[in-house]
Amino acid sequence: MNNELEQYIKLHFGVIDANELKTISSLFELITIKKGDYFIKHGKRADKLSFVKDGLLRIFAQTGKQEITQWISSKGYFVADISGFVFDNPSRWNIQALVDTQIYTISKDKYNSIGDFIPKWNKVEKLFIVRCFTIMEDRIFSHLSMTAQERYILFFENNKELFNHVPLQYIASMLGMTPETFSRIRKKTLL
Repeated sequence: MNNELEQYIKLHFGVIDANELKTISSLFELITIKKGDYFIKHGKRADKLSFVKDGLLRIFAQTGKQEITQWISSKGYFVADISGFVFDNPSRWNIQALVDTQIYTISKDKYNSIGDFIPKWNKVEKLFIVRCFTIMEDRIFSHLSMTAQERYILFFENNKELFNHVPLQYIASMLGMTPETFSRIRKKTLL
């Protein structure tokens, strides 16, 4: 496939030798999702794991009239409804392209076959899951221990490019703030 995808795999899954990387990357397909189109819709089968090559995908839930943004995946990040992917549950999330987006995607069947030809895959996959869990722990801890302004500053410092490409109400939702609070903090921080 290509070196870029192999670098994503190496980054997220750890030490895999070059031949194994080529084997794994050959199982992925490059697809394009047009702005506004869905990668996955709530309630549908979530049988794909993907890496964003270029673009932005918003992961969100609809609760009544309110949309809650769980995450925004950008270049180099993976995207999936993990619970649906692993446990065959219907998707809990909507995943929608905010701009034309290219992703490398692998079906669950192909993903599950990796262990058949890469003996250490179970160990590598376990490390990947632990990394994901650690990221979630960090997000939960920041929501519990930081003020809204501290969360805003931390997110801004690590994701400046998103502020120019993503509607700010999505970022506010992801940070657990109302748009009004987000706007007030943003204004105060820019001064």
